[in-house]
Amino acid sequence: MTQINQLTAVDEVVAGDLMPIWSTSNGSARKAALSVLLAYIQDNIDLATDDFTTQFSAPSATGFSVTVADGDTWLVLTPVAGYAAGTIVLPATPADRDEFLCNCTQSVTTLTIDGNGKTVTGAPTTLAANAYFRLRYEGVTGTWYRVG
Repeated sequence: MTQINQLTAVDEVVAGDLMPIWSTSNGSARKAALSVLLAYIQDNIDLATDDFTTQFSAPSATGFSVTVADGDTWLVLTPVAGYAAGTIVLPATPADRDEFLCNCTQSVTTLTIDGNGKTVTGAPTTLAANAYFRLRYEGVTGTWYRVG
């Protein structure tokens, strides 16, 4: 059998071109079309995508409360001024691995992150001007964890 490094090289490939593989289910060398490899990769790759829904809020007084929409949400918080207190209420029915990202343009001295019946671990209790944080929901434990 010809060794791979002895084969002539090509500059471009097409979906029908073949490549050698070792098939663990058959215990032998086989061939597969690049189109088969492409389908396998597309079915199994988990590319990070930025599918966040952007939510805007511009509180105009201290003691504000913002309720976050379900799903992956990016909250752009633009208070009119720095405030002594504010609350962010997370979704009531998050799905496993949902994420919440928050940017805030003004300081909030006392920040409360309300888990809406879910546990929140590591959430900030204050925000400086231009601060941000990220939470991810873990469905088995029912907990929002700070991940950034």
